[in-house]
Amino acid sequence: MAITKFLKAYLPVAVVVFFFVHNVSSIGINYGTVANNLPPPKQVAQLLQSTIISKVKIYDTNPEILEAFSNTGIDIIVSVQNSEVANLSSSPAAADRWFTSHVAPFIPATSIVAIAVGNEYFTTAAAGDAGDPNDALFQAMQHVHGALVARGLDRKIKVTTPHSMAVLASSFPPSASTFAAMLLPAMTAIVGFLADTSAPFMVNAYPYFAYRDNPKTIDLEYALLGNGTGVGDPKGYTYHNMLDAQIDAVRSAIASLGFGNRSIKIVVSESGWPSKGDPGETAATPDNARTYNTRLVQRAQTNKGTPMKPNESIEIFVFSLFNENKKQGGSSERNFGIFSADGSKVYEVDLTCQFCSENGEKLGFGEKPPGAGINRGPSVWCVAKPHADEKVIQAVVDFCCGPGGVDCREINKKGNCYAPDKIHAHASYAMNAYYQMHGRNYWNCDFKGTALVTFTDPSYGQCRYAQQ
Repeated sequence: MAITKFLKAYLPVAVVVFFFVHNVSSIGINYGTVANNLPPPKQVAQLLQSTIISKVKIYDTNPEILEAFSNTGIDIIVSVQNSEVANLSSSPAAADRWFTSHVAPFIPATSIVAIAVGNEYFTTAAAGDAGDPNDALFQAMQHVHGALVARGLDRKIKVTTPHSMAVLASSFPPSASTFAAMLLPAMTAIVGFLADTSAPFMVNAYPYFAYRDNPKTIDLEYALLGNGTGVGDPKGYTYHNMLDAQIDAVRSAIASLGFGNRSIKIVVSESGWPSKGDPGETAATPDNARTYNTRLVQRAQTNKGTPMKPNESIEIFVFSLFNENKKQGGSSERNFGIFSADGSKVYEVDLTCQFCSENGEKLGFGEKPPGAGINRGPSVWCVAKPHADEKVIQAVVDFCCGPGGVDCREINKKGNCYAPDKIHAHASYAMNAYYQMHGRNYWNCDFKGTALVTFTDPSYGQCRYAQQ
């Protein structure tokens, strides 16, 4: 009997409904696809459902990706590629056609919350394609916003554009930062648009590149988000990491345009550290990448602000999900990923939701016990979603351990997987056993929307999760 039929037959309709609630966090991730060896988007979407990641930013409107993330509860930011900006700036009708064909077919099933028009447009060669890049980008943003207004979607979907730090005349000291003189008219128009539409200012901030280019003058720990002494600003602010200084530099530049009294949220749309680089990039190591991204995730989870605005939390998008083997440029450009193409981690950064025992000891996802560190490449497991309704997953356990044919002795009192005595942990063991028994088809890891697949082995201690 299929699990969906079982649930419908034995549970009230109201109980069958699954409510998924994200962890309260400000963590997103960039999902780039400049590679020829990445896993299918459906598998990626299922993987991310097991993590604390609540938003994903992509660099186009790939229909396969947008379809894969439908009904996952993960918010998506789509992008207008730089090469498309000129066309969208030409007329409202052009932007309307773009939206109709690229975005509209996927909503509301896919939770699209923002459209990024271009990426670092002012600091790329593509900007020249538009004749006057200042007018082109601003007009494209206006026209895309107009398409949203016409459909009543402008409150749900925001229009913005990610900038590089190169739009600043200088970034230090943060309190004295301004935008580059040649960009002042364009930035004034764009910041005004963001303020009027309650959209965020996006910045791609990379302490790595600042350190790489100035290793003799910048402290490595400062770049790695861990300087204890701090760096002073003439206005009395003290910065213990470069990322906060970069954010406040953007904040000062916005204020210098006369928008200091208007609430404009700053989002770090990209930040990360490469695990490998060319011979001269000595700081591009797995250890440094792990340190930076671990601290980056922790910094986002604290919901703290910066020295200039300590109570204003910063949303951060880690760069990036995968290493991308077809990216142009130096070796480091292809090695920003937390995951390799086969789904294995390049280094350990804990993005997973954890099951914990009564004394707080990690017993589940994200921890590799002694002897369990063998990487099995594309192996996958099926586990319960962290916030799945307990009544629903109890019914799943009853099914798996009954009609489903799973041997559930390991989650009984004397079994190796009994502790922690939590229904989500027991359900994960039973779900995975059923999933592995039936050939690891994605429909065998659904259980009425309460389960997902993960690349991380959930085994712990003496509790071993089956795998094919």
